[in-house]
Amino acid sequence: MIDRYSPKEIAEIFSDQSRFATWLKVEILATEAWALTGIVPAEHAKAVRDNAPRIDGAFVDMVNQREQVTNHDVAAFVDVVQSMVGFPQGSWIHYGLTSSDVVDTALCHLMTRAMDVVISGVEQLLLTLVERAFSYYKTPMLGRTHGMAAEPTTFGNKLALWALQVNRDLSRLRKARDGIAVGKLSGAVGTYSNVDPSIEAYVCEHLGLKNVPATQVIARDRHAEVLYSLAALASSIETFATEIRHLQRTEVQEAEEHFSPGQKGSSAMPHKRNPILAERLVGMSRVMRGYLIAGLEDVALWHERDISHSSVERIVLPDAFSLAYYMTKKFDGLIAGLVVYPERMIENLDRTLGLVFSQPILLALVASGLSRDDAYRIVQRCAHEAWDSKIPFAKVLAEDPDVGISVAELTAAMDLGVALRNVGKTFEVLLTEIDLPDAKRKEFQALLAD
Repeated sequence: MIDRYSPKEIAEIFSDQSRFATWLKVEILATEAWALTGIVPAEHAKAVRDNAPRIDGAFVDMVNQREQVTNHDVAAFVDVVQSMVGFPQGSWIHYGLTSSDVVDTALCHLMTRAMDVVISGVEQLLLTLVERAFSYYKTPMLGRTHGMAAEPTTFGNKLALWALQVNRDLSRLRKARDGIAVGKLSGAVGTYSNVDPSIEAYVCEHLGLKNVPATQVIARDRHAEVLYSLAALASSIETFATEIRHLQRTEVQEAEEHFSPGQKGSSAMPHKRNPILAERLVGMSRVMRGYLIAGLEDVALWHERDISHSSVERIVLPDAFSLAYYMTKKFDGLIAGLVVYPERMIENLDRTLGLVFSQPILLALVASGLSRDDAYRIVQRCAHEAWDSKIPFAKVLAEDPDVGISVAELTAAMDLGVALRNVGKTFEVLLTEIDLPDAKRKEFQALLAD
């Protein structure tokens, strides 16, 4: 991942030093496990840990240089570690193991750590969305379908629905995290032919992983599930960012990204305040979906194992985690700093001339005794006349002889408060489904009760 979009929290997890340090942890634990079986002398296992090399830039360089000879990164790593531990103790390094035992177990450990970082970021994003949703709980705005005026909603309701979607993303991330928190040290084709099953159990327990049956490699449906959970999160952020882009359009102007002092929206047009971050997030989601496709392609491997997945994962896994966390943190900041214009929302509602109440008018006519089709045709005719002539919908309805309901009934049907009387239902579900701090939950419950 390019530095521009590479948060250090993720970059450090997938760095060469971190990867080699995790490989070394697996190797040391395996040696200690062998000592418990009596195969490896206890003093040799202790020497392996005591004399284990420090994983720094110099160590990485040594492994890379050795790989020029071995043309095999794990073999190069083992050679360097053994030489630095010394003979005969170092000879027990990698005893009974195959490369994938170390690589796959270490990779799952690294992915689990990275998932924890992403999950933490999503938990914060969720809280931000909930707080802002309740801030605009009763702020009316125009609901749109097909990009056209539909019926009234509230800006808080929009954000609450986003929060519920992010909560589902969080559930998927946690499930995928559990699915990838696994390890295997069962040998060349997964049959424990040269390694005692107790070795696998010991190593995985000390790494916080669950040991699972496998071939030579851990099944890649687990990795694909992780990529799906990250891509699904990215798609949610894309959905919300796209909405913000629409709301920021000049002719809409209901909400916009925070514009910092000194910021420039355009190199040519000084007046511009563009939704640059929302657009960036939309673009990143496209890349994330590509990573998912690559991960799905990795699921099908030959027989008990081939290596076609390896080169793919070296690229897409670190990059996917980097982008997912970057997108999460940036979108959290976007929502926290989002500038909202409630007055403009009312203006845009009023610009519809009352057409947003066409359905309650339709229902009132049906309740008065008309057939639904007759009522629909009457309301449709009046609505088109109102829009084409720019006359308030209520006036056209009141003057139409076919509208057989009173002015009081018309007024009641076009009451904004009545239209929004049940938006609290979404917030009740939100408080039921989303895990919130007790103090925040009580604060939000009080708002609903008000």
